Amino acid sequence: MANQSGQVYGLTILSPIIEDNRLDICHSMDLRWYLGHLPRDHKSPFARISSTYLARLVVMDDVVYVGAPACEEHLKSRYLIFETNFDGDLDAYLTLMARETPEFVEAVWKHCVGYPGLSDLAVFIAYMKKCQITTTFYFADVNDRTVQTSLKALQTQSALARFIEKHQGQPPAEIQREFGALLQAMAKAPPPVPGGDESHRMPQEDRGHD
Repeated sequence: MANQSGQVYGLTILSPIIEDNRLDICHSMDLRWYLGHLPRDHKSPFARISSTYLARLVVMDDVVYVGAPACEEHLKSRYLIFETNFDGDLDAYLTLMARETPEFVEAVWKHCVGYPGLSDLAVFIAYMKKCQITTTFYFADVNDRTVQTSLKALQTQSALARFIEKHQGQPPAEIQREFGALLQAMAKAPPPVPGGDESHRMPQEDRGHD
């Protein structure tokens, strides 16, 4: 159904940005600066929301006129576009955003028209839903697995690729012994860190052979 494909929920929100010519730095420029300096690794605010597959925030100044036969149209204001794919329920996800990343939410949506703040969670969720448009295209490449399951699969794939690269040409008995050690290391490996690099995904025991 619209907005949801299996386990994956696709959320698209367009929030109009406040226009105020009295400011030294307009809201859209201030917002661009903030978004441009957000971390994109395991320190990203979305890494704290473990059900997030991916998220994107863009400031849109206007729509592009592609020429005839399309009609030339223009937006009445600039918009903040927020797109995210996650597993689970929409209300639960928005609640996690408000509770796990309140400083991020405030820093972004304070620039948007009608943003009510986070003092009343139900009002915040209602505001976000009011700005929501239907999603029919998804970026997540799976629709029946959770984020943690997908990260674990990537961790396993990476460990196996490194194992094959390292043990090519070795005697079968040694490969079998080392593969058994790899399986034990994978079983003991901590859960993958959302947004982490390869060092967060590889078992400590496997990296120790390098």
